[in-house]
Amino acid sequence: MEVSQERKTIAEVLIADSANNINTDNPDQIFITGNNPNNYIWYSGKLWRAVSIDTSDNSVKLVTQWNISTISYDDNSSAFEGSNMEMWLNDTTVDGFLGNLRNPDKFIKMDNKWNASMMTDTSKPPSESEGGIIVEDSVGLLNVYEYNMSGARDGYLNNSLYWWTITANNSSANYIVNYDGSIGTSGVTNAYGIRPVVNLKPDIKIVAGDGTEDSPYRLMGDNDNNLSGTKLNTRYSGEYISFGTGENNLYRIVSHETDGLTKITSAEPLKENGNYKFIAFGGSTQYYSSNNMIGSFLNGEYLDSGYYLTSEQENMIEDNTTWYLGTVRNGSSYRLAKYTDANMSALTSNTTNAKVGLLRLGELMAGQCDRKASFWLLTNNGAYVKYLDIHSGIYDAYPQTLYSIKPTLNLKSNVIITSGDGTLQNPFEIELAS
Repeated sequence: MEVSQERKTIAEVLIADSANNINTDNPDQIFITGNNPNNYIWYSGKLWRAVSIDTSDNSVKLVTQWNISTISYDDNSSAFEGSNMEMWLNDTTVDGFLGNLRNPDKFIKMDNKWNASMMTDTSKPPSESEGGIIVEDSVGLLNVYEYNMSGARDGYLNNSLYWWTITANNSSANYIVNYDGSIGTSGVTNAYGIRPVVNLKPDIKIVAGDGTEDSPYRLMGDNDNNLSGTKLNTRYSGEYISFGTGENNLYRIVSHETDGLTKITSAEPLKENGNYKFIAFGGSTQYYSSNNMIGSFLNGEYLDSGYYLTSEQENMIEDNTTWYLGTVRNGSSYRLAKYTDANMSALTSNTTNAKVGLLRLGELMAGQCDRKASFWLLTNNGAYVKYLDIHSGIYDAYPQTLYSIKPTLNLKSNVIITSGDGTLQNPFEIELAS
């Protein structure tokens, strides 16, 4: 159903589509159910699924299709309020999720209420009047009841990855969705995937798309056209870029961590002749540098061989980026990967400079966008180095272990877009402006 001609609200379109199974048993939320309904939405560089419609105002709850990052829920408590998870989701700086969304005050409800009640089962959580734990935030997570109402392991929310729900099981454990789609529990110090959840304002209109994966709904105000000549550093985390060569020709925007620059990472781990390239992090060191094993490859063969990049693309890369090498113990705040403490009082002094590096723990795009291959992160845990496994859990490994790699780098401030709209189907083509 193409809707570019008649601009209807998201709720109107979702309910009217006969391909969507609509569950109205809950008077507060109309749930979309089924294995693959037409509820894909593209917003702010990310693919989302519409989960439910709030009957009080017709706002629409969205969850990202894939895990955006992976962190521990907290260091000791399963409560959402005050947790590392709440902090990451609602962080308005470049280091968190909310700060990288496009015009969130125009698109999403900033004062949404999230039911984070502790439960020993997966039934409907108690409302605020019934003593439920309600937290007001712009961004949250799905509760375990919402996952079940959407079809659980047989529904569209099962993405074959580990991810956190907002629902606490006891004071130190939360419900998670396992990679097989079943519901489990985990201690809060373990690191699993994050699927951020927002509520789109009820008056947001759809201007294009049919709600399928290949043609997701596009929102008025987020459906840019004619971007030729636009600087890449004005675009949004998650958008796709044609960069690299052959089987390694797709990258995504991570953030604009350094003023004027655009940090990007490969959409998938590197391949070589059809197979993922595996490499040891370092012979005996857990610290990244341009001289250790993985850093030597990324700042040598990756740049210069002509197999992974063209010479024109290499010239787009900023020559000297600072990479943060903070130590994050299991359960500690993700912010320690970059800062000296969870309050971000100062940047860590443990850094290295190189042209190409890796994603660190807790960074945007440091999740799994599909089940591809386990890959190294920049962050260590003492003598070990952290890696993200194929199901979006973070674990520790000796630096001699072999895992795949996702090159991460900053593009120069004068890189411009020549065509494309930043979606998977139509990634940005770019060039270095004179």
